[in-house]
Amino acid sequence: MEFDNNRPIYLQIADAFCDRVLSGEIKAGDRIPSVREYGASIGVNPNTVARSYEKLTSMGVIYQQRGIGFFVAEDARKTILEDARERFFSEELPKFAERAKILGISAEELCKKIS
Repeated sequence: MEFDNNRPIYLQIADAFCDRVLSGEIKAGDRIPSVREYGASIGVNPNTVARSYEKLTSMGVIYQQRGIGFFVAEDARKTILEDARERFFSEELPKFAERAKILGISAEELCKKIS
């Protein structure tokens, strides 16, 4: 896994996991590797992976069964989509809209290009 130096690694790992859920590579109910297993497989300190798993757990994407491991939540895909949409509308869209305004791109012109 290649990492961007401008963003915390644990967030990049969490985002990559979410992308794998959205693509269907990881499905609801799947058991995921332990913190140590996953850290070793991607060459990252297990504490960094633990932070990623904490983030995913707090989002409701994964859950832990004591003594068994981590699993993908049943509604993980829905949760990830809702979070991604919210971030898009609150973070990305305002920047995009401002850039379009600066460039003089109208909503009508944009809709034509997207269609």
